Amino acid sequence: MSEATERRPYDQPTEELGPGQTSYTSITDKITSVVLTPHTPIQWFIVVAIGLCFIGLLQIAIAYLLYEGVGIWGLNIPVGWGFAIINFVWWIGIGHAGTLISAVLLLFRQKWRTSINRSAEAMTIFAVLCAGMFPVLHTGRPWLALYWLFPYPNSMAIWPQFRSPLIWDVFAVGTYLTVSLLFWGVGLIPDFATYRDKARHLLTKRIFGFLSLGWRGSAIHWERYEMASLILAGLSTPLVLSVHSVVSFDFAVSIIPGWHTTIFPPYFVAGAIYAGFAMVLTLMLPLRALYGLHDFITDRHLDNMGKVMLVAGMIVGYGYFMEQFMAWYSASIYEGFLMNNRMFGP
Repeated sequence: MSEATERRPYDQPTEELGPGQTSYTSITDKITSVVLTPHTPIQWFIVVAIGLCFIGLLQIAIAYLLYEGVGIWGLNIPVGWGFAIINFVWWIGIGHAGTLISAVLLLFRQKWRTSINRSAEAMTIFAVLCAGMFPVLHTGRPWLALYWLFPYPNSMAIWPQFRSPLIWDVFAVGTYLTVSLLFWGVGLIPDFATYRDKARHLLTKRIFGFLSLGWRGSAIHWERYEMASLILAGLSTPLVLSVHSVVSFDFAVSIIPGWHTTIFPPYFVAGAIYAGFAMVLTLMLPLRALYGLHDFITDRHLDNMGKVMLVAGMIVGYGYFMEQFMAWYSASIYEGFLMNNRMFGP
């Protein structure tokens, strides 16, 4: 018998339903029971109470900041961000995981993303909203930030400085938030319809029925859903690279030693993906244990996210090395002095 006619051994397909699930119906029942259960775990109320306490502390801190001024951050120059820019970059960075999981992995047909993409997308939106506070707060007078940052017609013909990275941030972050909201909202439509069909109370059915936008699960609905998802994924994929590259320009376009370097855009993007996936794991692992979601967030998901973090971490490590190398190779006394102080102290 020739090799062409020999039967190939059967390869078992990759398990997509999870080790404890037998069908998509069992998945639906397990997921909807988390939301529609009348018995919310006491741990949920504890976590929410702790979160509300931190929000109250944030409001007190913002009120004190606006009363005293940004000098409480230790700023001694009027053009510096200080504490605000650190938080802005960090919040934007951790939001990148949601965009990468939703858009890039969708385009590459990575089905393992489906267990974590909704939570990662939600994390992205909340992270971008938190990041948006700091460009406004660092002005010291947020009630005038709209006047300074957005280019709208005015009788005095005073326009924002379009060569400033702060204006670039406004457009980049605004676009990022808009596309992320669309991606998250479109993806939730069939989920809302599932909750509508599973809900028992009339008010719950009405709420989820309104949010599901009349979804019936027909073939034409799924076709349009898939098309909309691919279009939004195509729009979101460049944002994974462009948004944090624009954020890195806050540093790279300056003439400050240690910042004036071309390595910052890829350096920042890799760091954002690294931190974003780390935050997804930080949030998902406690939820996995609390709600018993081991059938959905399996070791395979953790391994894949760990591999992404490993690659991103190696790129970040290369960026750290290049910072030191360029400080030496440039023969600039200012770059050398900065790196020497960073490594060994003043």
